[in-house]
Amino acid sequence: MSECLFCRIAKGELPVPFLHEDEEVVAFADIHPQAPVHVLLIPRRHVATVAEIGTEDETLMDRLTRAANRIAREKGIDRSGYRLVVNCNAEGGQTVFHLHMHLLGGRSMQWPPG
Repeated sequence: MSECLFCRIAKGELPVPFLHEDEEVVAFADIHPQAPVHVLLIPRRHVATVAEIGTEDETLMDRLTRAANRIAREKGIDRSGYRLVVNCNAEGGQTVFHLHMHLLGGRSMQWPPG
């Protein structure tokens, strides 16, 4: 999907500094942060929503979560706490239709979230 913004970021077509990069996942700062730490973690391969994860993706959420945990440690928010969010489709709050996980931290999170 050449028109997908996150696909272009994952391929390195846009100058976005990565906070994490491996063969399946990249992470970068959100351009509209909702917390002092707001990182997006995406698979390199296009998957539109979390609802589309299939058997071929059985380790994908694990890889995203482990990368988020590592970044939380690096950012110093692992002990104070952080939130991981995956929105699904428009009513779930998803605005970019490429699976992504938000890592939010550095402030107290409220409940309910939205």
